[in-house]
Amino acid sequence: MWNECFNEEYLLKLLGRETVSVPETGAEALICGKTVLVTGGSGFIGSEICRKVAAYGPKKLVIVDIYENNAYMLQQELLLEYGADFPIEVYITSVCDRVLLGKIFSEENPDTVIHSAAHKHVPLMEKVPQEAVKNNVFGTLNTIKLSVKHGVETFVLVSTDKAVNPTSVMGATKRICEMITQKYAENSAKTRFSAVRFGNVIGSSGSVVPLFRQQIKRGVVTVSHPEIYRYFMTVSEAAQLVLSAATLANGGEIFVLDMGEPVNIANLARKMIELEGLEEGKNVELQYTDLRPGEKLYEELLLSQEGLKRTSNRKIFVGEPVPLDGAAFEKHLENLRIAVKTNATDSEILALLKEIVPEYRRL
Repeated sequence: MWNECFNEEYLLKLLGRETVSVPETGAEALICGKTVLVTGGSGFIGSEICRKVAAYGPKKLVIVDIYENNAYMLQQELLLEYGADFPIEVYITSVCDRVLLGKIFSEENPDTVIHSAAHKHVPLMEKVPQEAVKNNVFGTLNTIKLSVKHGVETFVLVSTDKAVNPTSVMGATKRICEMITQKYAENSAKTRFSAVRFGNVIGSSGSVVPLFRQQIKRGVVTVSHPEIYRYFMTVSEAAQLVLSAATLANGGEIFVLDMGEPVNIANLARKMIELEGLEEGKNVELQYTDLRPGEKLYEELLLSQEGLKRTSNRKIFVGEPVPLDGAAFEKHLENLRIAVKTNATDSEILALLKEIVPEYRRL
């Protein structure tokens, strides 16, 4: 059900815009002849990043993912596309397992790390904040520490617009990931750290498009609120943004793609109904429910303190790092680590998230 494919032409019709071309200037120098490690490499975004990396002729592509089926299928796809000798290694593990992850770094010695692994589904993470913290925060910390230890040249964190003034556990944990990336960027002699904020990737397994397609077949489409808006990008745009950010980074920046105007989700549903040759109220009913746990009406792209500047690529903007008290941040992270380790209550974990991310507010 959820693996239904949507071509880019169809998805851009839904968005009502042309594709945003993001020239990957310098990407060949970043990848060709280099070892590139992608965590979450068989996910919807991670797999597209891997496809683009493969096209530039890396010394080796290393895919780290916990989901073996997707990882295996991507491996076979790339071997079929580039030949049986294409240099690819797949490791099935979680970024939470620092020992095994460290062994992978030792054996593969990556030059570039693209960290895409994360729990991303907002309502599900509201149910299990411990797991969101464990995977998103400490999985990221593990990956960053190993990148420093092994002299990685370039590290890119795949983040989300939900990290800006977050109302969800997922968003708050991803904001902490950005802060960790910034902290290590300030003190890194070799590794260039940066983060990339995405809007929703339209057509992905977690987006509304596959859900709406199935609901249209059943005659009733549900939207949480008539005034809910989201920024959208295609998976190709997302992958291009990652590679471009990696080449533009000096250290500590957060990059954002110009995605145009946010899209009203109810209108998106209506457009899908229309493209199916059906009519709202006749063949398909549109129903409104309530906002889901952690869900807000509007997403934002930048914190007010970050400002907004253009880069040499007119479609990519950059936000400056927000000043961070390193000692206090380390203490907060340690408290959060202890809370997860000792199975603290959800309310205790949420309070710690609020201490680290003051702008985090639950709806």
